[in-house]
Amino acid sequence: MNLYLRYFDRETLVSTVDDAIDFLRSIDEIDVDPELEADIREYVASDVFYPKRYKIHPRVYFIIIKTDASTMQDFKDKKAVHAPETPAQKQASPVVNRLNEICPGWYEGTLDFKRVLMVPGTGKFQYRDTRFAARVKAESGLDCYERIVEHLRERVDERSQFPSAKGKNFKFRYLGKAKM
Repeated sequence: MNLYLRYFDRETLVSTVDDAIDFLRSIDEIDVDPELEADIREYVASDVFYPKRYKIHPRVYFIIIKTDASTMQDFKDKKAVHAPETPAQKQASPVVNRLNEICPGWYEGTLDFKRVLMVPGTGKFQYRDTRFAARVKAESGLDCYERIVEHLRERVDERSQFPSAKGKNFKFRYLGKAKM
């Protein structure tokens, strides 16, 4: 595992944490204190593979990226992008799997959204958090979401904002098969 570090136009690819800290110390604008050094060591030792960004000044950062690239050119060509290691990591999240699972019948869906309402007296508009629940006949959780949003779009201000079906603001449960 190597580390790619960049601060503006200065960049390096190193193989150890000590080399990374030495690189950062060579930059005058970056004050490498024991707290920063400990945080970098903790990040490198962790199983986390997303890039880490450290703030130096307002709107000024340096980044560290873990990579399997052995040379800077390999890194630039994205030849050593870290891929998920297990089949479980490659699969979609359980929420997405449940959303798309086809199971015709009755669903109960609850949606928390931002509804645009006029404030009486002022004539101005504001967003209000609103919860809407409904029982619908649908083919899947995603179909339930789409039917609820379609129903709401016809009845609320067009500026209202609806969350993603995959987010925490939409919940559904399967109630059972529909009788013909």
